[in-house]
Amino acid sequence: MAVIVVCFLLVLVGLAAVVRWGGLPVQPPPAPTPASAAPAEPPPMGLVVRHYLWYLTVAVTSGLGAGILAAGAGGRLVMRLLAVTAGADAQGRITEADQLVGRITVDGTLGFVVFTGLFFGLASGMVFVLLHRWLPAGWGGGLAYGVLLLVVAGTRLEPLRRTNPDFDLVGPGWVSVVAFAVLVVFHGVLVAALAGRLSRAVPLLAASPGAIAAHAPLLLLGLLAPLGLLAAIVGVVVVGASRLPRVVAAVQSPRLVVVGRAALVVACLLVVPGFVSTVVTIVGRG
Repeated sequence: MAVIVVCFLLVLVGLAAVVRWGGLPVQPPPAPTPASAAPAEPPPMGLVVRHYLWYLTVAVTSGLGAGILAAGAGGRLVMRLLAVTAGADAQGRITEADQLVGRITVDGTLGFVVFTGLFFGLASGMVFVLLHRWLPAGWGGGLAYGVLLLVVAGTRLEPLRRTNPDFDLVGPGWVSVVAFAVLVVFHGVLVAALAGRLSRAVPLLAASPGAIAAHAPLLLLGLLAPLGLLAAIVGVVVVGASRLPRVVAAVQSPRLVVVGRAALVVACLLVVPGFVSTVVTIVGRG
């Protein structure tokens, strides 16, 4: 019971963050080109690196926070709900993760929250910061990102994966779909809210204890080799591209925003049939 109470309180913290900061768009750091520099002159490489690390810190911290408060704690509450609604026959049966239906343990919950926060949380934060320019500002951006996560990744990765055998144990299927759909959208909205707030709080990296401490979450990328390697590769590409004025101009062009938004809409439309098919299958299984 104590585990459920803690998870519930964590979710409440996430809801409070959404209410308070959900309308905040991501506020970029100061422009990398000094006012005294010529417009065509590439920005200092060191400043570009600091800006990239700033964005990466906002992404990692917001993703980790949402991963713990929404996907982690919220996911545990959804699992408990589905165990209760599954009926007596499902109690005590083993899930795909080798857990017993209806049994909530401290170790199992901590492992789930940490795993979800680190992997799904960090990845979702990085994707949001990458796409935020193409999303609506404020509340609309968070909601759009949550829907994007649900439609594009929710049925292909987690939590509404078609091949997950747990949907044959817990249910009913419509409860599983509704609960997990709400959870994924909540996670996306929370990532956006935290990113908006952190963009106003995280300083550029500098030789000061406060600035160094603010960037400490980047150390988590060392625990996740694939994400850390990807972040390093993207960083090299960003620094290299900053040396090319034409590339910088193209990235900063308003036309790219229009193209990016159109690409997101097309991507969603392409995956909607698969999403609907998976939802119908899960509803029929539970």
